[in-house]
Amino acid sequence: MIHIAPGLTLDERELDVRFVRARGPGGQNVNKVSTAVELRFDARNSAALPPDVLRRLERLAGTRMTQDGVIIIQADSHRTQTANRRDAVARLTELLRAAAHRPRPRTPTKPTKGSRRRRLESKRRRSTVKDMRRAPDGH
Repeated sequence: MIHIAPGLTLDERELDVRFVRARGPGGQNVNKVSTAVELRFDARNSAALPPDVLRRLERLAGTRMTQDGVIIIQADSHRTQTANRRDAVARLTELLRAAAHRPRPRTPTKPTKGSRRRRLESKRRRSTVKDMRRAPDGH
């Protein structure tokens, strides 16, 4: 079990981990060994995610989520499978933690007396500047 947030845990059996060949330079090691990790997590069909967390997750995941609601995370920055797997799971956990965080609703407030006064004063100053640009009357 992976602990995401209070009251939210994820079963590791819901993660589909595949090892693929890493891209880029690296000589023989990159050509022979499949060290890169492709982690897939079916978020839409996961029983662990409440609907509000799923909505925030869809917005946060962006292009990492497919049309079917599967999150794909690729990790290939390390030389070993275990390190890349750990990195991919950590990145998924951070994404889920961010989605689990419920934003505090904004409470609307009125502008202060000082801010209203400053706004009107700047409008008066701007108006005076524009009046000075006008041609004098009669010409």
